[in-house]
Amino acid sequence: MSAKTALITGASSGIGKELSYIFAQYKTNLVIVARNIDALHQIASDIKQKYGVDVAIIPSDLGKPDAALDVYNKVKALNISVDYIVNNAGFGDFGHFADTSWEKEHEMIEVNITALTQMTKLFVRDMVTKGGGKIMNLASTAAFQPGPLMAVYYATKAYVLSFSEAIANELKDQNITVTALCPGATESGFEKASNMEGSRLFNMRKLPSSAEVALFGYNAMMRGQAVAIQGLINKIMVGVVPFSPRKILLNVVKAMNGK
Repeated sequence: MSAKTALITGASSGIGKELSYIFAQYKTNLVIVARNIDALHQIASDIKQKYGVDVAIIPSDLGKPDAALDVYNKVKALNISVDYIVNNAGFGDFGHFADTSWEKEHEMIEVNITALTQMTKLFVRDMVTKGGGKIMNLASTAAFQPGPLMAVYYATKAYVLSFSEAIANELKDQNITVTALCPGATESGFEKASNMEGSRLFNMRKLPSSAEVALFGYNAMMRGQAVAIQGLINKIMVGVVPFSPRKILLNVVKAMNGK
């Protein structure tokens, strides 16, 4: 049986980088996608040396229109058949919506929603034709409630969760699983990119590492788990959301996101 191939976006750092190494450990060939071409080359070289798998590099800014289509076309040009898709690329932003940058929020929507959806659309059709495959979309515990001070980010992750659960149901009889990975705050560099350094969310307790979250996500994906919430505390917090008065919930989330 020939080795399978995983395509991972946002593979140059954090959870995406760790997932690349985990797939490689299980002798899965890789297509790694990110903007940082130097980081991709370094990761590819290291993985090839350690695990002897094939690693294709596709530099891409998924905030650009039809970036996912460009990635798909390049994969086709390389004659690579993809068995696993990991839509990991994404970022957030902090601040009052009236004050934050529309340009950054527009790019966030393009990466967190548009590129993820288009990438899934393009590759899932091939999976249907082949008769199987696995998809993992990076959602978040942010997906389960609105997030004052990070309004657009929380909304994008709510979309990812809803979308992933819906297509998981549609595809369940076609040997294709869809997993929405929902980590909470993680030591991944996200807080720096999202201007969240100093927030209570990232400073009130010891956070799991990117490697821990990646391994949890990989195992959930291999099991075909539809919604995977990493960490007991995160499971408890998500579990109380439906029973919490909305006004109080919003105030608590705002306080957690605050600095």
